[in-house]
Amino acid sequence: MTQDELKQAVARAAIDYVVDGEIIGVGTGSTANFFIDELGRIKDRIKGAVASSEATAARLKSHGIPVLGLDQVARMPVYIDGADEITASGAMIKGGGGALTREKIVASAADRFICIADESKLVDVMGKFPLPVEVIPMAVPVVTRQLAALGGTPHLRMKDGQPYMTDNGCMIIDVAGLQIADPLAMERQVNNIAGVVTVGLFALHGAHTALLGTPSGVRTLTFG
Repeated sequence: MTQDELKQAVARAAIDYVVDGEIIGVGTGSTANFFIDELGRIKDRIKGAVASSEATAARLKSHGIPVLGLDQVARMPVYIDGADEITASGAMIKGGGGALTREKIVASAADRFICIADESKLVDVMGKFPLPVEVIPMAVPVVTRQLAALGGTPHLRMKDGQPYMTDNGCMIIDVAGLQIADPLAMERQVNNIAGVVTVGLFALHGAHTALLGTPSGVRTLTFG
């Protein structure tokens, strides 16, 4: 199976976690896009969705799914999103698509986080995928130095020759070469650096369930 076929499989499996008559939180990225397309097929079963990015909001709307703000939502049973890496404890690196802060906010408002990914994202130790850190622009030089002191190699994310800008008007520093043995401690440490908006570690509030696409079918992992 191709990677896209694996993503399609977990997107379909995730539909079983949609709660009828409720609001659903939806993440950002290629796997989330497959899920949005599947969600469009059952859009009459839900009240609407909360999007973690402008791109996700646009795709939801293209399927006729109402997009709501968190100020309009009293309860959100489920948030469904992908991951760049995930461990057997449910800790994740997210942010390859640039929406890490909004993803973390929307995920925090949901009762459950369902991670959908292909099996290659499951790792013993995170860090092979560069760790994204969203930063206030004026703080980039200071934060870069402090991230380098953690042992990785930080690079400012670029797009079309210019610094990549998030939906929040901030920049992203990607830190390569880390071995994140203690995701909880690393998340707290990076979040405490002045100028950091958030780090793309989801360990303090990780996934509750992971659906992993494999050639033999969808593998389900439950955490906690």
